Amino acid sequence: MAESTTIRKQKPKWLRVKLPTGKKYTELREIVSNYGLNTICTSGSCPNMGECWGEGTATFMILGNICTRSCGFCGVKTGRPETVEWEEPEKVARSIMLMKIKHAVITSVDRDDLKDGGSIIWAETVKAIRRANPETTLETLIPDFQLDHKNIDRIIEVAPEVVSHNLETVRRLTREVRIQAKYDRSLEVLKYLKDQGIKRTKSGIMLGLGETEEEVIQSMQDLADVNVDIITIGQYLQPSKKHLPVMEYITPEQFKKYEDIGKKMGFRHVESGALVRSSYKAQKHLL
Repeated sequence: MAESTTIRKQKPKWLRVKLPTGKKYTELREIVSNYGLNTICTSGSCPNMGECWGEGTATFMILGNICTRSCGFCGVKTGRPETVEWEEPEKVARSIMLMKIKHAVITSVDRDDLKDGGSIIWAETVKAIRRANPETTLETLIPDFQLDHKNIDRIIEVAPEVVSHNLETVRRLTREVRIQAKYDRSLEVLKYLKDQGIKRTKSGIMLGLGETEEEVIQSMQDLADVNVDIITIGQYLQPSKKHLPVMEYITPEQFKKYEDIGKKMGFRHVESGALVRSSYKAQKHLL
């Protein structure tokens, strides 16, 4: 697949999603609002929000809704974050109990302004969820913590069932797409997690930013080389005019090709499709 420089004005038919509706969606919206919670579903403009919330699942975003990094793809606000809310772990735990969630996904903004990178709140959130919801399984989608092992160790010590960290894009585009991140640093985070005993590691990449097929396959191989178990591959969608443009809409056939390649590489799970996001159908990845 050749690199594209053409920007399509209209989304193809396979990118159409249903508007959020239904009793369960309304109930979850009320709980999120009443408890002042942040979810990546809303902050990140996820196209699957209606489907996931309708099924009674949601991805919680801790440590506020303002990120210290300014990635060119992300819809989360960038700026100076607010003060850490130490009551947040208990608040999230209570909400998961009210929502009757069996498998919870937790993510966060980057908090490079904090010495611990937010890892203490991360660990306390996992502990609080387990106290209030002992049957609930957990996936944590973590930042790179600037590869500070002490901060990553706090995640490892509470042992979530799945620990995820996204590569996001191919090596060549990393500097443009993830301005304050580093391709090899993300790989090192994933390697460290696996080396320290995390049973299921996971990562995701977005397509449509100008990458080539060869580059995508190389990134998949790079993730396989650090023993990542689960990979998600989805279509990048531009959150606003200020963000990077979509250079190409990847076809369902091409996504299927990547899925087949990933299975041959030995990944335990490969989620590859236009609307796939990091936490989409995350409960399946426990199998």
